Amino acid sequence: MSYQHLLRNNLHHRDQRGISQETVLDALSTSAPASAPYNLHFTAIEDLNIATFNLHNDLRVTKVTDAAGKALSAERVTQDSSVRVPLSGTLSKGSSTTLSFEYEGILDSPDDSPVQGLKLAYVGDDTSYLLYAGDWFPVNNYGINRFTATINVTVPSHMMVIGSGKETMGTPPPAKKGAPATSTATKTFTFVWDKPSFPATIVAGSFQEFKSDEAGLDLHVFFKPNHQSMGAEYVETAVKEFTYFVTLYGTPPSTTLRVVELPDDTVPSAWAPEMAVIASRAITEKVNYRLLANTIAHQWWGVSVSPASHDDWWLDDGFARYSEARYVEQAAGALGLEETVKDMSVGALAYDTVPLSSAGKLDLFSPEFQSLVTDKGAMILHMLRWVEGDQKYDQTMRSFAAQYAGKSASLDDFKTIAEKNYGEQLTWFFSQWLDSTGAPEFKVKYTVYRLGNTARDGKGGSKEDKSAGFRVVGQITQDLDLFRMPVELKIDTDGKTEQKRLDVVGTDSAFTVETFGKPRRISIDPDDRVLKNSSDIKLRASIQRGQALTQQGDLAGALLEFNKALENNKNSSLAHYRIAEVFFQQKNYQASANAYRECLNGDGDPRWTEVWSHVQLGKIFDVTGQRERATNEYRQALQTNDNTQGAMDEARKYLQKGFELQKRPEAGT
Repeated sequence: MSYQHLLRNNLHHRDQRGISQETVLDALSTSAPASAPYNLHFTAIEDLNIATFNLHNDLRVTKVTDAAGKALSAERVTQDSSVRVPLSGTLSKGSSTTLSFEYEGILDSPDDSPVQGLKLAYVGDDTSYLLYAGDWFPVNNYGINRFTATINVTVPSHMMVIGSGKETMGTPPPAKKGAPATSTATKTFTFVWDKPSFPATIVAGSFQEFKSDEAGLDLHVFFKPNHQSMGAEYVETAVKEFTYFVTLYGTPPSTTLRVVELPDDTVPSAWAPEMAVIASRAITEKVNYRLLANTIAHQWWGVSVSPASHDDWWLDDGFARYSEARYVEQAAGALGLEETVKDMSVGALAYDTVPLSSAGKLDLFSPEFQSLVTDKGAMILHMLRWVEGDQKYDQTMRSFAAQYAGKSASLDDFKTIAEKNYGEQLTWFFSQWLDSTGAPEFKVKYTVYRLGNTARDGKGGSKEDKSAGFRVVGQITQDLDLFRMPVELKIDTDGKTEQKRLDVVGTDSAFTVETFGKPRRISIDPDDRVLKNSSDIKLRASIQRGQALTQQGDLAGALLEFNKALENNKNSSLAHYRIAEVFFQQKNYQASANAYRECLNGDGDPRWTEVWSHVQLGKIFDVTGQRERATNEYRQALQTNDNTQGAMDEARKYLQKGFELQKRPEAGT
């Protein structure tokens, strides 16, 4: 009997709004649907006639009854994976009732997922995962309503289960009457999480476990056998990151952490109380410490402090993103932070058409929503740190984490604490970055004056008093009338570099700076403290939008975005590379080869575009029957000595045996 017939879960949870739920999932099978009872006790926060819940479209509700045992109808709305239940009568505000559900289904495909094309709940023979976002039980107000949980999971005895909270293991409960008999030995894992949060993620399978109790942390890393050689290094990195965040934000909700490997057919990462889940593709010999840091940071931002509404979602994902940036700064210094901030700036402006304070109007899983709440949210923290200074900013974050631990919080809650620590009101700051769109594109005009008097040199000539220095008089311009931010001005001179913090207000801001050495170059915001536009940011934002469209299957739209990127830099190797990828997908091999050649003749940024262009050209020559030219490209790839994402391994592979396109399965196979 397959593992798909043996997964049994019992879930009970209660959220902050008085909702309690209980369910038993006897079997989620790929071959035979199984029923599941589910009891929901809830209190109405307003007069209610219809109760609505989210439930995976592959799970079919077969029966709903009210507290009196009266059968109710259940309307399935597949467009948003919801179930609507008309109540027997109006449930007045503050009143409570209980609904009992039974439902059945099979979770083996992304076809009917809450997020189109993305598996978020799967039960299989090797590894199974039930992510909170997968709506594998009736969910109300995803990511907002907090709850406690007791979950029992029964699996074959050779497997283990990873979840949130106190773990015990015992014998499985008796099978339900009518359930199929099994001779497979099983065991039951029980997880109890009694602090309101989001403890509804389960991963089950065969794993190699690595442990550490360093720094008082109860750390467990669960990797598949093929990644066991990397376990020790990931343990070390996870300990460093967790303890670093303790110094930044204070006490975590738990000192237990389980880092778990997830299959590659789902999200890159996920989190739950005491869980940091990362996809197999992200587990490499060179530790992906950025993704790991981001996922671990959610123990504070998500598990402990959660958003009060979808408009406040940046308090979760944006805070975790900037926590990642802070750890990069700790591990790789100022240059590492600089690169991370550039990435965040691109994401912040890629879909900057909706104010962040109104992000809840967007689909939670859309590229637009994800970029806004994650990258713009992170950039707001980066700028707040610049405005407040490191000491006051760190105090703001620690106070916020402590005051709202185990609670939901809003922008106003965070703003109040930030203003208290800063000592001044910050309405101007939060209003322009959350209630408005756009970012400044700075320009500077200036004139240099020599200071001092001209004196006679005693030989009929004159000489200048060079000890007096120079005065720079100029103006910073940008096109946002309501803009107000402190901005750093850097003046490179023949001698000492001069730096001055200026308040830029409105479209024109004058400045005067005196220097000792002769000014040679003036730059505005050289350390990227402020979110701003530039030709490079516009180029990278277009490429990011194009990549999102490619993933959605809109290749024509993707090509339009990539060509917009070339309008900002016609020599962009990255833009040409992305165009070549689209043509390759379309099997337009001539156009693809031309674009890869343009990539090789471009600016070479990023460096990996060179090696991968040679690999891809080799593939094109292979599929068009030009083996000699293909091997030449693979050899050129090896000569770059760049193995980014296994490029050289790929080249060696196809030197041995030519690349072939995978044949599409025939209909009915």
